[in-house]
Parts: sequence; C-alpha cells; structure tokens
Amino acid sequence: MEPVVVLVLCLFCLLFLSLWRQSSGRRKLPPGPTPLPIIGNILQIDVKNIVKSLTNLSKVYGPVFTLYLGVKPAVVLYGYEAVKEALIDVGENFAGRGNFPIFEKVNKGLGLVFSSGKEWKEIQRFTLMALRNFGMGKRSIENRVQEETRHLVEELRKTRGEGLLVTFIVTSLFSSEVLEIF
Repeated sequence: MEPVVVLVLCLFCLLFLSLWRQSSGRRKLPPGPTPLPIIGNILQIDVKNIVKSLTNLSKVYGPVFTLYLGVKPAVVLYGYEAVKEALIDVGENFAGRGNFPIFEKVNKGLGLVFSSGKEWKEIQRFTLMALRNFGMGKRSIENRVQEETRHLVEELRKTRGEGLLVTFIVTSLFSSEVLEIF
C-alpha cells in the first residue's frame, strides 16, 4: 500500500474512534449541540460575546445543556432556576470538585485543596478539630495574639528607628506561642 493511503486510512480511523467515544459518552449527559471531533463546540461559541451564545443555545436546548470544550464535556446551567435547583435543592449531588489528574497522581487523591467526597470531609473534620485544639473560636487565642503583639511593639520601640533583625523577634514570638499552647 502507498503511504498516502495508509495515512488517510489512519486519519479516518482516528476520526471514527473520536466520534464513537463522543457519542457513547453523550448518552448520559443533557442534550446539546452536536460536537465536532477534537474541537467540540468551540466554533459555535462567539468568544467576544459568550453570554449571547449561551443564551441562544439555552433557547434551543433548554436551561441545562452540554457543550464540548475540545473533547471534554461541560454541562451548562443557564438561568436562576436551573442553578438554584442544582446547587440548593439537590446540592449533595453537585458538591464534589472536578478532576485534576496531575494532582490526583501526585497526592493520590488526598489533601485539603484537591480532594473531594468522603476524603475531603474527613480531612476537614480533622483540620477543624486540630484548629480548635489550638484555640480557634475561643476568646483566649485573641488575648494571646494581642499580648504577643504588645511585646512585638515594645521590642520595635526599643530599637529607636535603628536597623534590626526582625527574624529573631518574630521567630521567638511564634515559638513562645507554640510552647504556651502545648
């Protein structure tokens, strides 16, 4: 076979595979405009006036529709009622965060910022417990901060405008605070 025929055949197979993947994934999603392979619905959105484009699409497909940004689908909620229903009425179903594959690989799905679901709730509970143990939400921590601030101001006044190494003062402030807590 000639190389041109092989190249055309490979491109046709890739195009067919892309169309098949998109159509099989669209069955579970809300209706929306038919995406083009690889670029999705990018050509159907006016970049200079995105709001007008989304308004026109919502008139055709309703307040909840799917757009493909490249090969990734994005479900669009258009209008107050759709957003209220999704975030308030059935908010538990939409409480998770999106996937960040690189962070999932590095952190194995853990961490406060990029985790979601059960792991996130456990981390949040632990963090709040640890912060409460350190005095968050209690009046005593505010008094400690004010006392340490007074000491810092006194140390700064002692210098009488001369140069000083602030690192030692600030480090000793925080280390004494940590020792008091423990």
